[in-house]
Amino acid sequence: MRAGATDRRGLSKAVSQAEYQALAEFRYELASFLRRRRRAAQNAGIEPQQYELMLAIKGLPEGKKPSIKQVAEQLRLQHHSAVELTTRLVDRGLVRRERSLEDRRSILLSLTKEGERALDEVVCYSLTQLREEGPELLRSLARLVKRPS
Repeated sequence: MRAGATDRRGLSKAVSQAEYQALAEFRYELASFLRRRRRAAQNAGIEPQQYELMLAIKGLPEGKKPSIKQVAEQLRLQHHSAVELTTRLVDRGLVRRERSLEDRRSILLSLTKEGERALDEVVCYSLTQLREEGPELLRSLARLVKRPS
């Protein structure tokens, strides 16, 4: 394909230096945010993946049940990985497993009071961080997704 040609979706195959720079900048901003959030989880006494699982439980959309299957899907994990992660959180007293009253085969997850406290600590930090650093992250993303003139 020649320089400047488009693929079947109408996207240009030629990438400008500005697009490389915008993508590198966005990757940097996003990686910085995620690195600080991982550190915040560790400071709260939980591993980053544990935080993500707890957030998935608490933040599921209305009407979704916090089952292992649903949480695994939300986190893009294999089922057995979500089970192992959940077991570690149950052992630490941060998550509770309960059999569903509607479907006895299904196990539902919920946070304990201690799990809620740990999650709240990291979420409060993340929200504060996003409110402070979000505008730059959004500017970086806007430069990346704007259509070339």
